[in-house]
Parts: sequence; structure tokens; C-alpha cells
Amino acid sequence: MPLFITQGRFTTQAVRGMMATPENREEALRELIEASGGTLRGYYFTFGEYDFLTISEGSVEGMASGLLVGAATGAVTDLRTSLAMSAREMQDAFSAASKVTERFKPAGAPRGSTL
Repeated sequence: MPLFITQGRFTTQAVRGMMATPENREEALRELIEASGGTLRGYYFTFGEYDFLTISEGSVEGMASGLLVGAATGAVTDLRTSLAMSAREMQDAFSAASKVTERFKPAGAPRGSTL
């Protein structure tokens, strides 16, 4: 199953709410991801540009649905999700790309030229 890394920020309203009523959001996040057909692998708070980072596993459609639900709450913003691949998966992708490159003509390249 695909592995996803998501970063995001809490809104000011969410931070105020969590300060007024401190809670561990990991279980709620786990339930959301599981309801979307995935598995939460890690949930971390971060300093810097983003407030949190999650690592989850699931289908593309499931991940998209979970992200939409999270964004719709208004409690998080600036969600950024990346697909993570193992070294073996990337090796397979490079192998597939080497076979496809012979048939791909770059934009603006003369007819008959390839990568």
C-alpha cells in the first residue's frame, strides 16, 4: 500500500481550543484514517513551517477522502502530502521509465528525437 507523509498547520482557533481543553489528537486522527481505509504509522508535532507531520498508509482515494474531511473542519490548514516510496519501488520506477523513454518525444524536440 502507498505510504504518505502529510504536513500541516493548526489554525489559531484550533490552537486556542486545544489550550483551553488539552487533548491528544492522535486517536481521533487514527480513527479518521482507519475510516478512510488506511493506517496511521506515526503522528508528530513539529517546529518550524509546519505544526505536525503524519505518516500513513492507504489507497490514494482513501488518503484524499481523509484529507478532505480534515480540511473541511477548518481546524487545519496548509496541508501538504507527499507519496513516499521505498528504494525498491523507486528502482522499479526507474526500470519502467527506461522502457518508456524511447517512445516519449520532449516538448519542442525535432521529430524523431527522444530523451
